[in-house]
Amino acid sequence: MAGVCFYRLAQSPLEVALSRLLTRALATGWRVAVRGRDAGRLAWLDERLWLGAEDGFLPHGLEGGPQDADQPVLLTTGPQVPPGVACLMSVDGAGVSVAEATALQRVCILFDGNDPAALTLARQQWCDVTAAGLGAQYWSEDGGRWEKKQEKAAAPV
Repeated sequence: MAGVCFYRLAQSPLEVALSRLLTRALATGWRVAVRGRDAGRLAWLDERLWLGAEDGFLPHGLEGGPQDADQPVLLTTGPQVPPGVACLMSVDGAGVSVAEATALQRVCILFDGNDPAALTLARQQWCDVTAAGLGAQYWSEDGGRWEKKQEKAAAPV
C-alpha cells in the first residue's frame, strides 16, 4: 500500500481535477476505479470526462457495460473494488474501507474544500486511515497547483 492521498478541491471543478489525477494514474500503469455515491452524478462525470482536454484522451467507462473488465478507468457506485484495480479514487463522499486502502497501490479521496460536510467527512476519513496505521497525504490547490500540506507516515510494520 503506497498510501491514501486526500485532495481538497478549492479552485478546480471535480471533473478537471479528476481528469488530471486519472491521467497521472494511467501514466503509472494503474487500472483505476472511480467510486461515487450516485449513478446519475457518475453519468454526468462520464460525459464531462469524454468532453475533456482536446490534447488528450482519457479512456474510461461506466460500470455495467460489456467491457468493464477492459476499462482502464471504471466509474462505479459499487461497494467492491473491481478486479485488477490498483488505484481507487473516491468522489462525492463515497466510502473507502481501511481494508481496501491496505490492499491497493493508492487511494485518492477528492473532496470539495468549500463544503463543510465534505470537510467533516474527509477529516473523519483521515482519522480512520491514520488510526489504522496507513500513510496519508493531504494536498490542497494553491495558486492553481497541488501543494502537499500535510503527511503522516505509515506505522512501522
